[in-house]
Amino acid sequence: MRASDFGFLAAGVVLNSLAQIGLKSATTATGPISASGPALWTSALQLAVVPAFWMALAAYGLSLAVWVIGLSRVPVGQAYPLLSLGYVVTAALAWWWLGESLPPMRLAGTAVIILGVYLVARS
Repeated sequence: MRASDFGFLAAGVVLNSLAQIGLKSATTATGPISASGPALWTSALQLAVVPAFWMALAAYGLSLAVWVIGLSRVPVGQAYPLLSLGYVVTAALAWWWLGESLPPMRLAGTAVIILGVYLVARS
């Protein structure tokens, strides 16, 4: 895989992770969302005024665009496993930005993911 191809795919993964962090930030601002009718509508309206929600949606859209560019250049069997890096990036961002914990077992799992993605990318 060429570095530029990896760059497009990696940008898609990072943007997707940023979207997850943005959505979590938005729901932290609004509180838990109820799945019942009227409460769901109220939650949706509360969420609609949170800037992090809209930034997350924009990150999702941009991640799709760069992912499609990368996917057009790399076999899907080689590209798709790179999405697993999203677990790594999202866990790191959640730790740094949201103060979530990274216990040893999660760090070990993250290391296994990194090794697996490296092996797939080299194949």
